[in-house]
Amino acid sequence: MPEWSEHAIILSSRPHGENNAVVSLFTPSKGRHAGLVYAASGKSKRGTIEAGNHVQASWRARLDEQLGVFSLELETSPSAFVLDNPLRLAALASLCALIDQTLPERVPHEQLYTATLALLDVIRLSEADTDWLPYYVRWEMALLSQLGFGLALDKCAVTGETDSLVFVSPRSGHAVTRQGAGKFASRMLALPSFLVDGGAGNMLEHDNSQSEIQPEHPFSEGLALTGHFLASRIFSPIDKPLPPARLRLSDLVSKHYNDT
Repeated sequence: MPEWSEHAIILSSRPHGENNAVVSLFTPSKGRHAGLVYAASGKSKRGTIEAGNHVQASWRARLDEQLGVFSLELETSPSAFVLDNPLRLAALASLCALIDQTLPERVPHEQLYTATLALLDVIRLSEADTDWLPYYVRWEMALLSQLGFGLALDKCAVTGETDSLVFVSPRSGHAVTRQGAGKFASRMLALPSFLVDGGAGNMLEHDNSQSEIQPEHPFSEGLALTGHFLASRIFSPIDKPLPPARLRLSDLVSKHYNDT
């Protein structure tokens, strides 16, 4: 009888019958993995299977290809720490939905799992939203990379320069300088500075002078950048929109930072 036990992150759950649920997890060596949880509608288990929770999961089945059954033990519940912060709750929901809807089932992504667990801790423990939002955008870049669509932001695709990178080509995913963009600047995606200099410390240093793009806050630009490639390279080819949770996160960030 095949079985395994690992730490895992709850991604989603859906009812199965009157009291049970099919739960989707993200694990280090098993990747995205689904299983049945009995009596999931009970109060204790209902709190355990909330998206974003970190759990100890045990799975067993008669055959490897079967759905199998989970036994779950709650370790950490990030959502319980951020209930009064809609932006952080939206980020938790977004990252879980993206993993659940993009990763192939039962394929390991250990580096992405480690990065996701770290991001959950940053979202939960950061004092200010400005501390974790840059890491969220970078996490989406890591997800794109894991899926084979990494962005190349280290040098200009046209001139080869490594300085003054302000745009990203919406077709190639490569960084471009203002000079390199030339007459096509209005068609480019904005590249926020916190993705160029590698640090969160300078993320608010944002020069929109002479920009052909409607100025927005760097966080909105970062989410617009990764959102474009998630939509065009992952979801559009399978005729699906971005997950509602991801759209809600972008909307909340835009309203919070662009309207203030």
